[in-house]
Amino acid sequence: MSDPYQVPDMNALLEEVRAQTEQVQRIQKSVEKMEVKGYSRGHEVVATLRGDGRFTDISIDPETVRRFPARELGEIVLEAVNNGLTKLGEASRAKFAPVIDAAGAGTPQQ
Repeated sequence: MSDPYQVPDMNALLEEVRAQTEQVQRIQKSVEKMEVKGYSRGHEVVATLRGDGRFTDISIDPETVRRFPARELGEIVLEAVNNGLTKLGEASRAKFAPVIDAAGAGTPQQ
């Protein structure tokens, strides 16, 4: 049984924090390099964005421009944009999950 009054090894704790910080920075860089595509319901619009949340392209099927009035076209573009943001959030959470799970494993449950 371990002594509850034992002082933790500060060097070991600092090393663990440093390693986790480096891991988070590596993951953040990989997230920023990602490219995600979001689609409208019927794939008439494709919104492309980077991991930092900046959109790099919005592609609209030319037939869609002819078929829909401006208001509906705006809604279709929003579908693709929101789909892309959702996918980016999911991909980011998946990349950070191992760090979050490891941090949660070290915290006492109440």
